Amino acid sequence: QVQLVESGGGSVQAGGSLRLSCAAFGYIYSTYCMGWFRQAPGKEREGVASIDSDGSITYADSVKGRFTISQDNAKNTLYLQMNSLKPEDTAMYYCAAEYRTYCSGGFNPWVPEFFGYWGQGTQVTVSS
Repeated sequence: QVQLVESGGGSVQAGGSLRLSCAAFGYIYSTYCMGWFRQAPGKEREGVASIDSDGSITYADSVKGRFTISQDNAKNTLYLQMNSLKPEDTAMYYCAAEYRTYCSGGFNPWVPEFFGYWGQGTQVTVSS
């Protein structure tokens, strides 16, 4: 069983930065796909960025050039560096993981249902 624990959310003004962390605890398979999702009130959960154990990275168009996903395998921790934040980035942010798969082939990293493990979420609020 794997547990994901997010941290790093908060409130910032537009143009500011935050770094989210997601620590994974338990048995971690060497092959995986991990992603960041967000959900604003009244909206569906949407994918923000993904990374897999092969190093493949993808971003949603809305965050390209502003957000950076990275990982520290020694710490079993996933990060999301968010720069130039906008009010529309306000949402609950979740990290997700699925193991024994890459973020490719038959696996769609933009669909929440493909991921079996989720963190509890961390709130990001950006004021104008």
